[in-house]
Amino acid sequence: MTTVRTETAAVTTEAMRAALPDLELDDSPATLEAHRTDRSSMPGSDHPLVVARPDSAEQVSALLSYANGHRIPVVPQGTLTGVAGAASASDGAILLDLTRMNRILRVSREDMIAVAQPGVIVSDLAEAAAAEGLFYAPAPASAQIATLGGTVATNAGGMRCIKYGVTRESVRSLEVVLADGTIMSTRPRTVKTVGGLDLTGLIVGSEGTLAVVTEVTVRLLAAPGPERGVLGLFPTLTEGLTATNRIASGARTPSRLEFMDGLCLQALRNHLPDADIPAGANAWVLAVTDAHDGAEEDLASYETTLLRAGASSVHRAATAEELEEVLSVRRRLQPSAKSLRGGSVEGDIGVPRSTLVDFAARMPGLSERFGVTIALGGHAGDGNLHPIVAFDPSDPGAHARAEEALRTLSRLAQEMGGTMSGEHGVGLEKLPFLDTEMAPEALNLQRRIKQLFDPNGILNPGKKF
Repeated sequence: MTTVRTETAAVTTEAMRAALPDLELDDSPATLEAHRTDRSSMPGSDHPLVVARPDSAEQVSALLSYANGHRIPVVPQGTLTGVAGAASASDGAILLDLTRMNRILRVSREDMIAVAQPGVIVSDLAEAAAAEGLFYAPAPASAQIATLGGTVATNAGGMRCIKYGVTRESVRSLEVVLADGTIMSTRPRTVKTVGGLDLTGLIVGSEGTLAVVTEVTVRLLAAPGPERGVLGLFPTLTEGLTATNRIASGARTPSRLEFMDGLCLQALRNHLPDADIPAGANAWVLAVTDAHDGAEEDLASYETTLLRAGASSVHRAATAEELEEVLSVRRRLQPSAKSLRGGSVEGDIGVPRSTLVDFAARMPGLSERFGVTIALGGHAGDGNLHPIVAFDPSDPGAHARAEEALRTLSRLAQEMGGTMSGEHGVGLEKLPFLDTEMAPEALNLQRRIKQLFDPNGILNPGKKF
């Protein structure tokens, strides 16, 4: 039996079981350890209270009402695929595992929406939509294992953002449970409504600090055409980034626009000797179209733009199979990164596209300053980069210097009009950057909104704000 002392009294798991007899509660050491942290480098508390596994909004409501009354912190969790510490355990917290709420409740061709619980895996929702000839656009890299609720909590992105936007653009309405147990809907499911403020957009990306999401209504689109792409290799970094900017600002918006620099390509050559990446390539650019009509014109336009920007070679991936081969190389960048120096850490920053060339030009100087290797890759179409900082793990101080280099990159992105987190969230990891990301008035207003939603501060305390 686990006991936690709250602001009002000592609460035991046995007392919780008596008060919430229908709710599954597990305080075994193995379960608590398995839920202690997400995939981030941010350690969760060693002393959470219990893992709760509701299967309905009503059970979430009862739990939050109890927790609010006893001032017990609650940390919403899914499959723990986050990388910023937003789902890491807090001291004495109830870890609210929402993965049992995993039902797709409705897919409507007429309304072009789907309604699903937060524990649904994103790729399963996409497959259910596809079975009806429809399309769920958000596709974060973790779509095969991440939950819908988790991607809503962090406003997840991915490769398709240049055309379809981040998760927020696909969320129509939410059912949420407030800190006091109140169940409410944020807005009607209609396409348009101007009644009231945009509570849906406010809660998307709030990382479980304002309310617990128990149902998500998402917009669906007509199924796109088969994806095809054009890959360009460039002798210089500047030429490659110039090409991405020209394509992104052109009339033919790609569904994906990805970029890797020469160091990323070196890591892939080291790790994947059969990848057939020429040694002279210092930039890799992939532009993809999913248009039904005009796809050939899109591909021809991308080829022309890449060549005019200075590409040394251009290859067309004309079938889904050929494109998957190209994308599989891009997806294997992170596991390949360690081949540069033996160890690596990855960042998540965003800058205005107009500053990409200038940002990239700073990397050699920063690499020398910190004694690390900085490689750049990511979603160049929306300016979201995932810098890889590689270091020698045999050097006792190298890991700390790599982390300091990442922090410096985040500050640099902010100085250039960008952000310290493009799509991974704030969680615990990015809290030190809030004061330089927003004006004091804006940050204070957000904290006041948090206080309004959660007066007793029980929802994911210490995160986001």
